[in-house]
Amino acid sequence: MTSRNAPDPAHPATGRSGPDVPGVLAVVGATAAGKSDLAVELALRLDGEAVNADSMQLYRGMDVGTAKLTPAEMRGVPHHLLDVWDVTETASVAEYQRLSAAVIADIRGRGRTPVLVGGSGLYVRAALDHMDFPGTDPDVRARLEEELAHAGPAALRGRLRAVDPAAADAILPGNGRRIVRALEVIEITGRPFTATLPEHRYRYGSVVQIGLSVPRPELDERIAVRVARMWAAGLVDEVRELERAGLRDGLTAGRALGYAQVLRFLSGEWTEEQAREETIRATRRFARRQESWFRRDPRVQWLPHDAPDLVGRALALIG
Repeated sequence: MTSRNAPDPAHPATGRSGPDVPGVLAVVGATAAGKSDLAVELALRLDGEAVNADSMQLYRGMDVGTAKLTPAEMRGVPHHLLDVWDVTETASVAEYQRLSAAVIADIRGRGRTPVLVGGSGLYVRAALDHMDFPGTDPDVRARLEEELAHAGPAALRGRLRAVDPAAADAILPGNGRRIVRALEVIEITGRPFTATLPEHRYRYGSVVQIGLSVPRPELDERIAVRVARMWAAGLVDEVRELERAGLRDGLTAGRALGYAQVLRFLSGEWTEEQAREETIRATRRFARRQESWFRRDPRVQWLPHDAPDLVGRALALIG
């Protein structure tokens, strides 16, 4: 399933549309900043449909730990590119680019506004920008994956940091698949992985990116509260269920924030409290990397997440 809450033709949206509405709207920023709620509100105002750009929300069954909106929270706004992959599948930005292009074209073709929402920076750029991803070399990939299996992600990340510090900072320490991919691209192209990213150039004629800014101390607290809510909502039980579906074998899903930590608890390596506290720490580190990524894009227009007139200010940026 790639979408939820398909529009009801008997109850069409009555939002704003016309030449002042962008071809694509994006709501970006760090985790726990409030992106999903703002995206829903803007979609309601602009006759829009949400397009997921959170790499972990693409996985079926990963609901609690990724903070997927419930149907009630979606408020009737169709949401696309949720629940696309099984947890055993390895994520592919190139595949996401293909899927998002098709969904955005479909939404625009029906005269509605795509509202891209998520904090996975490379996925946002893959959806919005002209990007061609470097090819792969099976021999190089196999050798690096064998090294990953024997030495672990920390050793390979250390090697990546030596040749491309920016790439090492942008990738989660435990994400061995992404580390392998970065090293593979460096070996194939002879250039840093980050140098393979093109200049910022939209693939659509009219795009508005709105970033939600949260002061770091407040964001840290919001993350702690979110993790506590996830635990209370049944994250451990969700991970147990996904473990039976092969989560431990998933090179991407099994290393997701919260899921990786709970798996270590379930294996007896950590206590539940250790897993919860490490989830908070790891999520805070990840949020800092997200902020750094989006701040490097000069096209993002930032708004304070708690502005009392947030929706109005966002609509003003749109035109």
